[in-house]
Amino acid sequence: MSAGGWSSWPAPAKLNLFLRITGRRPDGYHLLQTVFQLLDWGDSLRLRVRGDGRIQRAGAEGYAVPEAEDLVVRAAKLLQKEANTPLGADIVVEKRIPLGGGFGGGSSDAATVLVALDQLWGTRLGEDRLAALGLALGADVPVFVRGRSAWAEGVGEVLTPLVLPLASYLLVDPGVSVPTAELFQAPGLTRDAPPATISDFVSGPLLGNVFEPVLRRRSEAVASALDALSRLGPAALTGTGGGCFARFGARAEAEAALARLPAGMRAWVADGVDVSPLHRALSAYRD
Repeated sequence: MSAGGWSSWPAPAKLNLFLRITGRRPDGYHLLQTVFQLLDWGDSLRLRVRGDGRIQRAGAEGYAVPEAEDLVVRAAKLLQKEANTPLGADIVVEKRIPLGGGFGGGSSDAATVLVALDQLWGTRLGEDRLAALGLALGADVPVFVRGRSAWAEGVGEVLTPLVLPLASYLLVDPGVSVPTAELFQAPGLTRDAPPATISDFVSGPLLGNVFEPVLRRRSEAVASALDALSRLGPAALTGTGGGCFARFGARAEAEAALARLPAGMRAWVADGVDVSPLHRALSAYRD
């Protein structure tokens, strides 16, 4: 616990190492298959418990999401209602993950609020209930709540933890954000890919993102970023945003590739992790 009752918690980014659509549910939601790779880099949140029940965002550095619409505020209020607690919280978001880039920033921030406030408030709902609350906020929230890199199916909430090979990733943000719902309605989107298995992924990593052709057609910036990365290593799109990445076996290789990117590209290097920095922070806090 830091001075003034504040505590600091990580909200890591993620990559989708591949992403395909295998069909649709009767309610219209698309059925997906993907692998979530958690990263050792992301946003940071600071939290302070309030005794008056108020939930308020005390600061949000680096992004302009209205407080009432912010997933961190919605997550805190959802947990407060579910746990029937009289406590509240002040929330400060220190934003590093680009908005709308497909790196999972909003979902991870929301998961960090759920996990950390469950500890700070002493509500002890447990991982399964927190993951269910997270799913009500967004399909990517449960993987951050559970804190393990994972194979995912369903709408992204049916998770099987994976131990992935050590890797460093060169990330590029072309600055392109397209509403997810709009992408899912794009003409020509492949919505009936044959289902794959974890064995398929392990034996020869499935590459590619079903949204890549759509975003290449829509955005010259995304196409340029993917082309630049492809000259350095296997490149792919992550999630449903414009963010791109290339995988390398060692951080030194990723750093060397970073230096070879065209000038002006917003890019950085992050390492893959199997256990979320959030869960490591939770363990340290409990100790």
